[in-house]
Amino acid sequence: MAYEVNGKTIEADANGYLADHTDWSEDVAKAIAASEGLELSEKAWEIINYLRDEYFNNGGNQPNERHMVKHFKGAWTDQGKVDAKSLYIHFPKGPAKQASKVAGLPETKRKGGY
Repeated sequence: MAYEVNGKTIEADANGYLADHTDWSEDVAKAIAASEGLELSEKAWEIINYLRDEYFNNGGNQPNERHMVKHFKGAWTDQGKVDAKSLYIHFPKGPAKQASKVAGLPETKRKGGY
């Protein structure tokens, strides 16, 4: 599988995860999101940036949904109640896996959230 972004071919594995994470850019994220049928909102970008920060600045950590909810309860104070459903609104196929794909991170092998 591959994505075409700005005239360049970006290689991905059979599941759509980037073969080389250094190929990632916001334009690549938009292309991956489009292939997933997603429109990236401001909150979706916050999730993507959080996952990238955790992965690159915290020893390859890929948070599960429970840890993501815990983080965004503190970050999204304007939203009121933050739960897993709040994350699934932006990434309906699973915020840990689908958002990681859009963020250009390797595929996580663990299951959902709790």
